[in-house]
Amino acid sequence: MGAFRVLCGKLINLRTQLHHSPQNLSIPATLPFRTFPWRYTHCRTLILESVFPESVRLHRLSDSDSGIVEVHLARPEVKNAIGKDMLRGLRYAFESIDSDPSANVMMICSSVPKVFCAGADLKERKKMTASEVHSYVTSLRAAFTFLEGLCIPTISVIEGAAFGSGLEMALACDLRICGEDAKLSLPETGLAIIPGAGGTARLPRLVGKSIAKELIFTGRKVSGRDALSIGLVNYCVPAGEAYAKALEIAQEINQKGPLAIKMAKKAIDEGLERDLESAMEVEDECYKELLDTKDRLEGLTAFAEKRKPRYRGE
Repeated sequence: MGAFRVLCGKLINLRTQLHHSPQNLSIPATLPFRTFPWRYTHCRTLILESVFPESVRLHRLSDSDSGIVEVHLARPEVKNAIGKDMLRGLRYAFESIDSDPSANVMMICSSVPKVFCAGADLKERKKMTASEVHSYVTSLRAAFTFLEGLCIPTISVIEGAAFGSGLEMALACDLRICGEDAKLSLPETGLAIIPGAGGTARLPRLVGKSIAKELIFTGRKVSGRDALSIGLVNYCVPAGEAYAKALEIAQEINQKGPLAIKMAKKAIDEGLERDLESAMEVEDECYKELLDTKDRLEGLTAFAEKRKPRYRGE
């Protein structure tokens, strides 16, 4: 326990550095992570959560839904517009989840009725210099790239407006669920700029080049039903029911083998950027990672015994 207290003390000393530069956080090599892997993760998670801005809330579900983690956007006064403080909170949340071995699925939700995220905080941006704006957008892009790279499935729950960087955040998730009253748009060209947090890269990969160009060139708002028809979202449900549908999907994922889900995501994401033969090689490597796991044997045993498997991520 003495060594663990020293570990926590050193982590706490990193809090200021984490607050000001979470992307470039350097962890001293003297910290005994291998000796206390779980305790390090737990302590680091507590520190991360202790510096969350109020605009971002992290909620871990329990009981049968243990393994599902929700990130709630809570900045009602500006319709969840992403400013520096909220961006820092999002980064903390993503890093906290990334370091949590018990997390199997993540959902990004809004605590503000009838709005997902209005985009960047333009009032705050108006006070920035050109170099400060570029730095902010670079940090925003990095946060969404980190989100996209999480090894667990991620789901955005969209009710109401998802504009600009709000939509770009949703694009960085694996799945998108929206209500019929959702409005999705990348309106940046109307402000004489372009989407800068991944929109020009991710949107065409999702809906195709021609449709992406139209939406970005015009800044047109897309309804929930239209978003479904062009493949921008996975499901469009009656207004107010997006969360319930997203939770239903998260629960389905949460019942599967967590290691298998991670390997499936890795195989798809990495394979998609390669030719077919190379993608098959990625798939084979991911498959081999699962052959010696306890979960694989549990799945076979549960099937033979006609019961639900009890996966432990081992």
